Amino acid sequence: MKKAILIIIVMGMLGWSVYEFLFASNEKTTQEENKLTNQQINNPVEVEESNEVGIRKGEIAPDFELTTLDGETVQLSDYKGKRVMLNFWATWCPPCRAEMPDMEKFQKNKDVQVLAVNLTETESNQDNVQKFVDELNLTLTTPLDDQSAVSNEYKVMAYPTTYMIDSNGRIQFITMGAMNYDFMVQQFEMMQ
Repeated sequence: MKKAILIIIVMGMLGWSVYEFLFASNEKTTQEENKLTNQQINNPVEVEESNEVGIRKGEIAPDFELTTLDGETVQLSDYKGKRVMLNFWATWCPPCRAEMPDMEKFQKNKDVQVLAVNLTETESNQDNVQKFVDELNLTLTTPLDDQSAVSNEYKVMAYPTTYMIDSNGRIQFITMGAMNYDFMVQQFEMMQ
């Protein structure tokens, strides 16, 4: 009987030690991570500007050349000195469809150039792009990325993906997923 009680006590102490080691240290780590995250939110770190060409915040956005729906050639560098919203989208993408009217309103109401790059290689038919633009009465510049060269260079993984580029050609904001008008304006006002 004494041996059984002793074994139960030893097993209980061993179990408690394992619990403390595994779960208490995880809790402490999570609390420290939350504290760090809250500090970063309350004291955001400035984006460090770079003269490097790349797709991270602060870097100069890679230039590209594509043909638009209207048959015109467009380059990102054509818009140097202007703020640009570079958006990658497809007609079959419901979040893309949802944000398009807000992008149209955004370009009309703000001093911004929206480049709505269609991921043409993912479309079942290129004619769908024109039908989509006509259906929504869009006047946005719509370059066609028919070889996925630009979307690959910008490492587009989700649709839509948007890059906000300041008047100096530097990326100031990147997001995956649809944005609404108010959020577009908020990000726009934080750029030069």
